[in-house]
Amino acid sequence: MRRTIWKTLSLALLSILTVPAASAENWPGWRGPRGDGTSIDKDTPVTWSPTEDISWKTELPGLGHASPIVWGNKVFTVSCVPETEARVLLCFDASSGEKIWQKTVISSPLEKKHRLNSQASSTPATDGKLVYVTFLDVQDMVVAAYDFAGQQKWLVRPGKFKSVHGFCSSPVLHQDKLIVNGDHDGDSYIVALDRATGKTLWKTPRANHTRSYCVPLIRELAGRTQMVLSGDKTVASYDPDTGKQIWIIQGPTEQYVASLVYNPKVNLLFMTGGFPDHHLMAIKPDGTGDVTDSAVAWHVTKASCVSYVPSPISAGDYFLVVSDTGHANCFEAATGKLLWQEKIGSHHASPVSADGLVYFLSDEGVMTVVRPGPEYKVAARNVLGENCFASPAISGGHVFIRAEKHLYCICGCP
Repeated sequence: MRRTIWKTLSLALLSILTVPAASAENWPGWRGPRGDGTSIDKDTPVTWSPTEDISWKTELPGLGHASPIVWGNKVFTVSCVPETEARVLLCFDASSGEKIWQKTVISSPLEKKHRLNSQASSTPATDGKLVYVTFLDVQDMVVAAYDFAGQQKWLVRPGKFKSVHGFCSSPVLHQDKLIVNGDHDGDSYIVALDRATGKTLWKTPRANHTRSYCVPLIRELAGRTQMVLSGDKTVASYDPDTGKQIWIIQGPTEQYVASLVYNPKVNLLFMTGGFPDHHLMAIKPDGTGDVTDSAVAWHVTKASCVSYVPSPISAGDYFLVVSDTGHANCFEAATGKLLWQEKIGSHHASPVSADGLVYFLSDEGVMTVVRPGPEYKVAARNVLGENCFASPAISGGHVFIRAEKHLYCICGCP
């Protein structure tokens, strides 16, 4: 009983902390406040161009694919400066785009990477007090915490990481923990750190020693707090408080990048991946143990319907996903029926949604805004004029876009 009351109070406090006075949500980590790309903001901008409705545009040092995060009047992201081999955390004023501070987290030889990766691909996370970042230092995963004034509070190396494709592991917050996925070509693991000190609270080994880059999704599912992710040649659920496995699906392929999403209306999780085979699966979250033969509600293997890198999005009756080659797809979430498919340009950023619309950002910096439904309806097609590989953020009626060389704030004002 006490645990239930405490959980209810904690969730209520979290909702208060993450919604500022202006009734706008913060965007505190990878894919926003729920980790699934959705925003409850209203009056989010729908149309813009390089010369219209740009609130500000700020040049970024170095390179990176990490998304921006937003808390109150501050925007954070990370970058790699190749000339100095510095991995830096950046803080900007959300109103003006002015850079408030820049801090070097590590200086380290540039790791080998896939041509579509960067040395600063892990999106930071914040709880409103500290900002948490992850980088690779040769073969050590580095996790660090900074306060909002740019002072480092701690830095730890919770495990090794080795991959010919480089590094990306965006941290996730859960209660007093910071959870990081360490799937790599070695002794893989998932680790939970004390977010106040960086101390390891639990570390769960993974069986198959295979690189993947999935950010865990944490939800209350089937009466249990579950942390779900694909990777390590599996799809699996864990208890984020202990690291103990709840259920597992073997396969269906080897490597994964995209995060899972959950649709409460149909009570299904959705997984998309990967390499070398293409799979899109709707998964029932109520199992225990090995559920390979019982948990899959529907399954698609057509390559143009599956993404490897971009994470999907789901809300209401619909599930949407864009393939890396740029085929946008809308399914009935409950049945897997394909309602439409349209080519909208190659993609590596993950879509976001707000006010009944879904925003797809292509590699060429074109934002296609669509309304989910049985027919393909485009609300806007906005050309930014700069390549984009990072996923957008939405906060305070604004869209924040990290492009190749600049950070943009798209204005939501009339």
